[in-house]
Amino acid sequence: MSELPPSILPVTASGPDSPEPVVLLHGFGGDARGFATLQGELSRSRRTLAFDLPGHGRALGWPKIGGAVVASRAVLGSLEALGLTRVHLVGHSMGGAAAALVALKAPERVASLTLLGPGGFGREINSTLLRRYAAAREAVELELLLEQFFGLGFDLPRLVVRQAVETRARPGVCETLCEIVETLLDGKDQKTLPIAEIAALGPPVRLIWGAQDRVLPATHARGLPGDIAVQVFDGVGHMPHLEIPQQVARAIRAQTGDSA
Repeated sequence: MSELPPSILPVTASGPDSPEPVVLLHGFGGDARGFATLQGELSRSRRTLAFDLPGHGRALGWPKIGGAVVASRAVLGSLEALGLTRVHLVGHSMGGAAAALVALKAPERVASLTLLGPGGFGREINSTLLRRYAAAREAVELELLLEQFFGLGFDLPRLVVRQAVETRARPGVCETLCEIVETLLDGKDQKTLPIAEIAALGPPVRLIWGAQDRVLPATHARGLPGDIAVQVFDGVGHMPHLEIPQQVARAIRAQTGDSA
């Protein structure tokens, strides 16, 4: 979409028109481009929209900058402005926390909730990695940091490094990320979500986690209340939508009711 009103977050849309599109919310330090492969899989049968969240990508200059709370408000406002009354929400990491907050604030708008290694499901977080990632500018340092976001046997895509370097070359990016990361953290830990309330929402909730996640441990997916579905993938890190996009797409289709 182009020439969007200032009340709508920048969005990459794909796929045929459908009454309940899939809305994709990226994680901290990412942008809509990170969902390109997954979006290609899902867009075969359903409309998909990937937003750039406040302070990220094309929304670097968004009027209000912050973490999951700010992102959830911006997403809700964008859905309203676009006339989207009901959507399937998919969120990764910080975007997962934002998706959960959207569902808590407006459950009638959410047909299903799929969260990929989401923030807020436990106190533990690799705060040192995230703070260093927020401040990093040089290619060598970014590559070393980004490797920790993926499973141990996964080859870090060169495109991911290149896009990160290009993004950090823009004025104000690192400063903005350093500001945002502190809204996600509470010292060395992270702020948490009301998990029991999420489980009781009504729309189906599914968590997808990598067993080798070195940002947010997969133990956060254990012992959850209610009927939250959980899939933990061996050999996968914090980026399942990039490491195993076909399996993630299949899990999302199970939520939306689309055929494989």
